[in-house]
Parts: sequence; structure tokens; C-alpha cells
Amino acid sequence: MAHGGVCLARHEGLTIFVRHALPGERVRAAVTETRPRYARADAVEVIRAAPGRVEPPCPWARPTLCGGCDWQHASLDEQRALKAAVIRDQLRQLAGLDVEVVVEAVGGDDSGLGWRTRVQFAVDAEGVAGLRRHRSHDIVPIDWCRIAAPGVVELGVPSYRWPGASSVEAVAGGSGDRAVVVTPRRRGAKVGAPAALEASVMRADDKGAVDAVRGRPGVRERALGRTFWVGGSGFWQVHPGAAEVLTAAVLAALRPAPGDLVLDLYAGVGLFAAALAPFVAPRGEVIAIEGGPGAAADATTNVRDLPSVRVREGRVDTVLDALGLGRAQVVVLDPPRTGAGEGVVRRIAGLAPRAIAYVACDPAALARDVSTFADAGYRLDSIRAFDLFPMTHHVECVATLTPV
Repeated sequence: MAHGGVCLARHEGLTIFVRHALPGERVRAAVTETRPRYARADAVEVIRAAPGRVEPPCPWARPTLCGGCDWQHASLDEQRALKAAVIRDQLRQLAGLDVEVVVEAVGGDDSGLGWRTRVQFAVDAEGVAGLRRHRSHDIVPIDWCRIAAPGVVELGVPSYRWPGASSVEAVAGGSGDRAVVVTPRRRGAKVGAPAALEASVMRADDKGAVDAVRGRPGVRERALGRTFWVGGSGFWQVHPGAAEVLTAAVLAALRPAPGDLVLDLYAGVGLFAAALAPFVAPRGEVIAIEGGPGAAADATTNVRDLPSVRVREGRVDTVLDALGLGRAQVVVLDPPRTGAGEGVVRRIAGLAPRAIAYVACDPAALARDVSTFADAGYRLDSIRAFDLFPMTHHVECVATLTPV
């Protein structure tokens, strides 16, 4: 299995990345894309199946149909084993580390379905909402998404027409709030918003401004015994158990103490900052740095009752330079899929924290940054992986780094 949810195959010297297959299988594959050094293909017939193969529970998880789920044809145990193997492989190839990894299940339901609390539907020229084919702009109309949470399914977005829209995001907040965020196909376009839909409906223009059609432009999420406001289509983990399990892993990695200066980098709406603040108060401080203006504003709202938290808006590297800190005791970072990059990694190492918790949604980016941390004097102490995206190749990791 290669990174990205595809199997690696070879044919007459050509490397082929095959979807809908499992390692060890013999399949008949239809080539979907060719390049000088590789090709992409779909397994359209299984000649010899792997032991972990199952019948996909979703009728749309098939070649040429929805591209959202990578591994519905694998049992959950097989999916987690494959994810662990991919993480190990990336750490070995990109960081030179041989690390044992176990992908942990999250939540009590072991079906792998009904967990995704935010689903973005694409809309075609006729206003039909659906999901895109893999590596394609083509839209596949569906009845309902099998991995969507019940609150998202109840909104019934695919059953309505959305003339003038380019996308519709259905959100089911942990507080019971629901929202539908509608993005127009072009600036100033009139978007059809079904009056029967019992949800807040927002329209977002191409500059990110949100105009509430009905209701408040966002949803409330519940975690850590607190309520977090997430505006518009802002970022919040899509698995209902993610906030609690990731926070617990970060706290275990950092072990914050009274009086610590804590950095929360790529802070989002303030989840980790709110979790860390009680452990360092009253003499310590948490500085939360977030580049998105909307998320930074939400974070400021969400931690307003915590005097030990300070929110700074801006690029992480720029804000760190402006702060001119000499030292920080612990650091948590949750960068985008591309990773933190060398500049941010070296700035963190320069602050000589005793512990770093790196929350990563991409094993390759994590491995590259772990390698840079090693050059800067920090070793990978431990890594935990969580299956927050069943039926897909995505996996969330929390890596603990300490000084060599």
C-alpha cells in the first residue's frame, strides 16, 4: 500500500497506482491516467482477493463513482493495519526511523460509518448536489453519504436543487446546531436555498465573506466541558470523538506545569489552548497563534474566560519573530496538511522547549518535519495514531518530540 490510499503495482517496468485494491491481490485494472513514469488505475475485477477484503457497504464506493472513500472494500482491522504500515513506511523513508505504530480505534461504533459531521457537496450546472469522482471535477449524484453523521444525513442536501451554487457544506455541530454553508458559483449570483431546510443557511463569496441567509453564521461545538464557536465553514475535526482524544494525547505528551509558557501554533478556534490553560495558570501563559482571521476571532471568543490565554493572528513564523521569545517550556503545533516546514521547525527548536506535541494529518509531512527536528536536536519519543477517518486513507497522529 502506498501513501494516498492506492496500491503499488508494476507492469512491464511501469509503476501503477491502483485504487479499490489491497496488497497481495491479483486484479484486472482499468487504466485511468498515464504519465511518462507511472499510471493510475482502478481495480475493476478481483481475480484473487486478499483476506481483508469485504463488500463495500456503500453503493457509491466503486470505480468511476464517488472518490471520497478509499477503503470501503477492506475490513476496519485491515484498514488500520494498512494505515499503520503507511506511517511506518513514511517515517522510515523520510526520517530514517524504524518505529512501531498502532492505529487506535476511536468511539464505540465499530462499523466505520455515520461519523463525519461535516460533508461538502459539489453542485453541477443544473443545481444537483453530489460528490466528486476521484481526481476529477465530475460530480456523482448520490442518495446519501454512508460515512456522514446522522445530523448531516437529516439535512438532506442531495435531495434538494441548489441553482447558482458551486458547493454546499452540511454541518452537524456537537451541540446539536446544524448549518448549511452555500458557496455561489460566481460573485453576486443568486443561490437557491430550500425554505424547507431546517438549518442555518449561509452564503460565502469568493473572498471568504459570509452572509447569513437565516440563522447565525456558524455552529457551536462541545468538547472538554466547554462550548466552542466555529464560524461559517471554519475548521473543526469531523469525527465526533476527535477533539477529546487528541486533546488527551497532547496533554499526555506535554505534561504542562504551573508557570509554563506554552505555544499553541496553528491554533484554529482555540481547542488546545483552552485545554492547556488550566494547567499553567495563574502564573503561566498560553500564546495561541492562528493565521486565519476568522479562526483567530473565534479563538478569541472561545477563550475569553481564560486570562492566561493570549491569541495572536498571523503567520506562525512571522508572529514568532515579532514576539521575540527567548524560551517556551512546551509547544503544540497542528499545521495544515503540508506540514510546518523547516523555518517553523527551527524556530520552535530555538526556543528549547522540554516537550513538543505535533498533531499531524499527513504522515509524509510529519516524517519530513520529524527529520528536520532531528537535525535541530529533537528526537521522536513516541507516536500515537488515531483512526479518525474510517473508510478513507487519512489518519491523525500525535508525535512527541524531546531534546536529544
